Amino acid sequence: MSMNNSPNVFLDPNANRFQVNIINESHNSNEASQEDVESDPPHYEETSFTEEAHNRLRISYRPGKRELYDNFLQNGEKPEASLHPCDTHNKMYYLQTFGHNTMDPVPKIDYYRNTGSVSGNKLNRPSLLEIHEQLAKNIAVSTGSVERVANGESTAGEETAASKEEEKKTGFVKFGWVKGVLVRCMLNIWGVMLFIRLSWIVGQAGIGLGVIIILLATMVTSITGLSTSAIATNGFVRGGLGIIVIALSVVVTTLTGISMSAICTNGVVRGGGAYYLISRSLGPEFGGSIGLIFAFANAVAVAMYVVGFAETVVELLKESDTIMVDESNDIRIIGTITVVCLLGISVAGMEWEAKAQVILLIVLLIAIANFFIGTVIPTNNEKKARGFFNYQASIFAENFGPDFRSGEGFFSVFAIFFPAATGILAGANISGDLKDPQGAIPKGTMLAILITTVAYIGVAVCAASCVVRDATGNVNDTVIPGMSCNGSSACNLGYDFSRCRSQPCDYGLMNNFQVMSMVSGFGPLITAGIFSATLSSALASLVSAPKVFQALCKDNVYKGLHFFAKGYGKNNEPIRGYVLTFVIAMAFILIAQLNTIAPIISNFFLASYALINFSCFHASYAKSPGWRPAFRYYNMWISLFGALLCCGVMFVINWWAALITYVIELFLYIYVTYKKPEVNWGSSTQALCYIKALDSALALTTVEDHVKNFRPQCIVLTGAPMIRPALLDITHSFTKNNGLCICCEVYTGPRKLCVKEMNSGMAKKQAWLTKNKRKAFYAAVAADSFRDGVKSLLQASGLGRMKPNTLVIGFKKDWRNAAVTQVENYVGVIHDAFDFELGTIIVRIGQGFDISQVLQVQEELEKLEQERLALEATIKENEFDEEKSGICGFFRKARKLNITKHEAKNESTINTVQSMHVGEFNQKLLEASTQFKKKQGKGTIDIWWLFDDGGLTILIPYILTIRKKWKNCKLRIFTGGKVNRIEEEKLVMASLLSKFRIKFADINIICDINMKPNKESWKFFEEMIEPYRLRESCKDITTAEKLKRETPWKITDAELEAFKEKSYRQVRLNELLQEHSRAANLIVLSLPVARKGVVSDYLYMAWLEILSKNLPPILMVRGNHKNVLTFYS
Repeated sequence: MSMNNSPNVFLDPNANRFQVNIINESHNSNEASQEDVESDPPHYEETSFTEEAHNRLRISYRPGKRELYDNFLQNGEKPEASLHPCDTHNKMYYLQTFGHNTMDPVPKIDYYRNTGSVSGNKLNRPSLLEIHEQLAKNIAVSTGSVERVANGESTAGEETAASKEEEKKTGFVKFGWVKGVLVRCMLNIWGVMLFIRLSWIVGQAGIGLGVIIILLATMVTSITGLSTSAIATNGFVRGGLGIIVIALSVVVTTLTGISMSAICTNGVVRGGGAYYLISRSLGPEFGGSIGLIFAFANAVAVAMYVVGFAETVVELLKESDTIMVDESNDIRIIGTITVVCLLGISVAGMEWEAKAQVILLIVLLIAIANFFIGTVIPTNNEKKARGFFNYQASIFAENFGPDFRSGEGFFSVFAIFFPAATGILAGANISGDLKDPQGAIPKGTMLAILITTVAYIGVAVCAASCVVRDATGNVNDTVIPGMSCNGSSACNLGYDFSRCRSQPCDYGLMNNFQVMSMVSGFGPLITAGIFSATLSSALASLVSAPKVFQALCKDNVYKGLHFFAKGYGKNNEPIRGYVLTFVIAMAFILIAQLNTIAPIISNFFLASYALINFSCFHASYAKSPGWRPAFRYYNMWISLFGALLCCGVMFVINWWAALITYVIELFLYIYVTYKKPEVNWGSSTQALCYIKALDSALALTTVEDHVKNFRPQCIVLTGAPMIRPALLDITHSFTKNNGLCICCEVYTGPRKLCVKEMNSGMAKKQAWLTKNKRKAFYAAVAADSFRDGVKSLLQASGLGRMKPNTLVIGFKKDWRNAAVTQVENYVGVIHDAFDFELGTIIVRIGQGFDISQVLQVQEELEKLEQERLALEATIKENEFDEEKSGICGFFRKARKLNITKHEAKNESTINTVQSMHVGEFNQKLLEASTQFKKKQGKGTIDIWWLFDDGGLTILIPYILTIRKKWKNCKLRIFTGGKVNRIEEEKLVMASLLSKFRIKFADINIICDINMKPNKESWKFFEEMIEPYRLRESCKDITTAEKLKRETPWKITDAELEAFKEKSYRQVRLNELLQEHSRAANLIVLSLPVARKGVVSDYLYMAWLEILSKNLPPILMVRGNHKNVLTFYS
């Protein structure tokens, strides 16, 4: 079936599936005698685990497997007894489409769903194989159903309807864009900044710069704890530039909103909000790092909003002189009670939380309306003394320009206002609870940005048009007749506030944070608005943090946090996440000092915005065909500008907090990258990686090959990589981080079965390479013969300049017992490699490479162990149930105990089998399969560089010595020479190696290579080839000619005589290798070349056999006779 040399494993189908025949493995006595002689180097006596072992090791397949294989052989078809027109188990369809009998279905969304989709069941379309092959004759189609399926009324529709019916029964709550996104975003954006900071900002920056600040940062609720007047008066807030400040805020949030809209319309959006958008776009590394930060920021934001609410309540208690303990402890008490109430609302379910949000929004809208109404209500003398004169053109003109004080500037004011722009993700954070996230998130978020921006600008302009910057609050500070006003609007309106220039005043835009309360029609409504803003933001954060955290834990990016992935109830509520968020919030509430942590939290949110913008840019830049957002109003360069702007704003707000954010994000990014979570979301990072690789490969094709840049690029005939790990390991030793390595497998047999098996195993075998940290590719072909498959691989593997230049193949140990065609194919592959001008490396180790039998035994034993554990679990459950059933249960329990004893006996038998397999049969083979993974001790790599092949024979061992595992091995060089020129030959070789800058420990000149081998060695060689000799000289001409026609592969006497000297050389070389290199860690030897069509396959295999027999691991190398080394710079 595959290229491995093991026989087919389709054995007796009637055998019991638990049957594993015991193997008795005898040990060679020569090995035992060798162990007694410690001073001598080890003698490499080979052991065979091929033919004889195969005959003794028989693992039966499960019933039915043989019949399946036979059916494939006879019919080339998969047997089907009967078939439903929508049979998703058998994956076969027989439909009537467009009035014709065909298996081709019409396009349908159910074919494109993911498995486990909540919006509908996935259907499996017929495979290309099922359409391409002949239709099975025994398919039964139920009448009436075919037409319904073809017309789109298949069971998929019924299943979807059933799932919707089930959804109705369970009461699963989904929100529309208004309640789910618009309301939440507006509540988060309209924070306390609107009520207690906006008037001060417009006072500092003026109307013009103030609006720009709002338009540049905006419409998003404050998340930095600037929620109460108490925080404002302790010096945390600084100052800014008016309309420009507002404009700048709007720019940042609008750009982020546009980018988010593009991302969330590029496919179905599930729960997780910002984490989901970033992780599915940029991959788990970015998503995992920002997801944890974002969830933590939301959890701490709960504490900040609650403390803001508690501080406002404490201020009211101070005014009425009803402080309970002291200010700090009162904040803790009120904050604790508040967060417990909010937790109760959240745990009650998203429906209750949504209702609470609507109520809070109504209160907030009433408070804002109350302010606008107050601006047109005629003022009185007390309010005039505090700077409020209703709408006045002179006040508007006076407040239009900036008037920075106390060291404030544009960026410092912007830094204070911008935290009000960090709530645009409130709707996206509950994306899993939205009916249509793709439509709801862009519509709700962008409309919320528009409405709240208009509100911010309206409040800023109205306040700056009605209230002067400074006022004394004294109703007696009126203008004296004849007094010069010097352009002061207050003076023109009859009040003298000139003393505010020399001493601080308590009223006006610059001094009074309660301007909105003073201007409003009813002051307590503004306090209610502050309560609404803080509580709604706290509630939104309390819901967002667990939802984002749950999505992060479900993806198992951080394996230790998977505990929090579990959901409860009809809405899959993250109760565990709520509790964790509550604990974090309580910890910060008890601290009651959030001015230090507030900038860090702001920067956490900004980092999320930056990555959302960058995700949009990155996805566009990668040019993946899968990037098709329905939202078209975006531009990749504008998204990049938004990402850079967010990063800049982070440093403007607080440079040290920005650095801390980047350090934490970098640490988490490195952690997730190192752990490499097993997820594949089709991120733009993958797409860009592909583009870069493609561009690099194309660029490489324009560069001519140069000998200085030569590196071994190997095609390794391992079969499945796990079958011959040692062959892969030795190749990987000189290709890792240096050259291309492709593990190849050839499938031979019935084409349909081969292709199916090949396609199903591709991903698994490449995953094995990745899991075992082998930097190699896997490739497979289906062919009529092993040689044809390898020929295809040799010609078509690789890409551009990254094409294999070296073939690595294991030595065929069982060539004497193998079929003639197998030997012909093996030797033919070597000839083909030479024909295609590839270097060739044949690797041989004593125990061989193929460990497929070991893997099969282990797999069967693992299945037996799993079934035993399952049986034990079932027995325990039954015993537990029967404990309540009285005397009858007692007797049943006794019978169960007998069964358990019987199972224990079976288990001991299984363990005996396992120990015998592993202990007697597999141990040496397993050790041999891992020998190249281990670090090699001090020793030598002996290089028998007998023929100049361009330098590959010397380059391979040199590369090995610069590897960590082989660095303790020194190079010894062996080459042929004349007896009377030993020293000269040494100098010539030393000079050559020095020019190549290759270090060596010793050079040996072998002068007696062409001597005849001893009689015992030659006799062994003759006995080895005897079964394959034609012996035509002993027969008459007619008989000899007949034998030549019938057995053309046999070695003729004429051939043996013609190549007798060469045969002598191979036998003699083995004697020399035994003499000089028996103790080497590795031998690298020049591979002899057999002339095609002249040297028979069996004679060539005999040469390779005798040359490499009973030696340490040996690499027989032959380059393509083109230079791979140079001494020129």
